[in-house]
Amino acid sequence: MIGHTHIVAITGGIGSGKSVVSRILRCMGYPVYDCDSEARRLMDGSAEILSRIAGEISPDAIGADGRLRRDVLSAMVFSDSSKLQCLNAIVHGAVRKHLLSTVASCGSPLFFFETAILYESGFDSIADDVWEVTAPKCERVARVKSRSGLSADEIDRRMASQKTPSFPHHRIIHNSSTDALLPQILALTNEQR
Repeated sequence: MIGHTHIVAITGGIGSGKSVVSRILRCMGYPVYDCDSEARRLMDGSAEILSRIAGEISPDAIGADGRLRRDVLSAMVFSDSSKLQCLNAIVHGAVRKHLLSTVASCGSPLFFFETAILYESGFDSIADDVWEVTAPKCERVARVKSRSGLSADEIDRRMASQKTPSFPHHRIIHNSSTDALLPQILALTNEQR
């Protein structure tokens, strides 16, 4: 808790429906911070981050125009685990700082942030509660296929790499074709009041 703000992390595996839950919460008037979107925005707009990427990973990751070359950076970090760890340290640190600043200035008693890598990023230490969005594997695969064009094997590998450890205040939101999301979200937000 920061000040009087109760902080809830929304997490879950690929295709689970984290973004759907986040959109519903925004429609209900709650502040929701999207860690992935903010990471991209910070990487594109921060001279400090770009400078650190150039200095600590490779100057080739920054184009002549001073902009991040995502394709070059991706090829570098996914072929070298030490470069990936370095990039994660740079980006997670910047996102954490921005997230904490956003929470401190929001003025809301309840604040949400969405992330697929809650534990890997260390952001679990910020959360008072964790809401994990789940769905049957077949539905998750179908959702990811329809939006990304990834093969079933690629989706399986991504799913296998995402593990969610237990958390003391861990709530589950079931997002299958037979589960209504809104009643679950209303029940959980009412618990937080």
